[in-house]
Amino acid sequence: MRVIDHVPAAIRSLAPYQPGKPIEELARERGLRETDIVKLASNENPLGMSPKARATLDATAAEGARYPDGNGFVLKEAIARKFGVAPKRLVLGNGSNDVLELAARIVLQPGAEAVYSQYAFAVYPLVTQALGARPVEVPAKDYGHDLEAMLGAITPRTRIVFLANPNNPTGTFVPGEALESFLARVPEDVLVVLDEAYGEYLDPTERYESLAWVDRFPNLLVCRTFSKIYGLASLRVGYGVARPELVDVINRIRQPFNVNAFALAAAAAALEDEAFVARSAELNRQGLLQLYEGFARLGLRWVPSRGNFVMVHVGDAGAVNEALLDRGVIVRPIAGYGLPEWLRVTVGLPEENARFLEALADILCI
Repeated sequence: MRVIDHVPAAIRSLAPYQPGKPIEELARERGLRETDIVKLASNENPLGMSPKARATLDATAAEGARYPDGNGFVLKEAIARKFGVAPKRLVLGNGSNDVLELAARIVLQPGAEAVYSQYAFAVYPLVTQALGARPVEVPAKDYGHDLEAMLGAITPRTRIVFLANPNNPTGTFVPGEALESFLARVPEDVLVVLDEAYGEYLDPTERYESLAWVDRFPNLLVCRTFSKIYGLASLRVGYGVARPELVDVINRIRQPFNVNAFALAAAAAALEDEAFVARSAELNRQGLLQLYEGFARLGLRWVPSRGNFVMVHVGDAGAVNEALLDRGVIVRPIAGYGLPEWLRVTVGLPEENARFLEALADILCI
């Protein structure tokens, strides 16, 4: 017997999550200069980090030898002020992925089931299988969540439902009224994880008060992140909002220092940088229009997106992706999501979007 033979089969059978290719890696592989590479693969903010967050990091560096506040008091207070949520309803994570996994760990075990949509975030099935539970993938409707079908997939064995809104990688969106109706019909003993990583990119007319729903639905956990519009992807910080009894259980398995001091300080500062958030949202809106217009000129199909990315149909996406890499453009092939003819493209700066569209036209000979 080897050590590996004692690893549960559910873990050994997992396909590892594939992140977007780093600029440095592509430069090494293809002999390109890093400055000549455009990365539109990981849904990062092309404006970079919030200036207020960057300024805060300099002040925090002096405390680098100290452990961070394991309770995240300052950040929780900042979130509480911003959104009117009591700190006791907050759990912090090393990115929102951490919160998603912690939520799954408190309810999933072998024999239990997790429900999520086809084409939903890859972490949902990964964490489900890792815990030995059964993943239940519900067929998508127009590349998005079919809420009625998801309700129909809930059984007495269901312990958790994952729902991303907007959804990654498809960019689809469920209106607030439909989502609220869905929550009202989910059994109270089934945890619903509402993943709002891209919520800040929604048009104000489409936003809904999900945090207020926590009062009405004791089985709801809302997850958010600072990796996207706030530009703190490398610092890894996110948070969840739920009833105190859920937060208490999650904190019992949460690592004591799961969010580092730099992330805590930068996130608290970024929350106050409303001008940066507004600028990022407007840049994203204009960038989506630029990409849509480019796709229309090229005669390509795309799925309208509510996130900071868009999914476009290109045919042999694997070959197109390789050709884009040769030209120093990194996007995201999504065959692993069951979409082998599609690419997911992050919205970049205007010149980056133009560079991608020009390369795509050249590859497709259009």
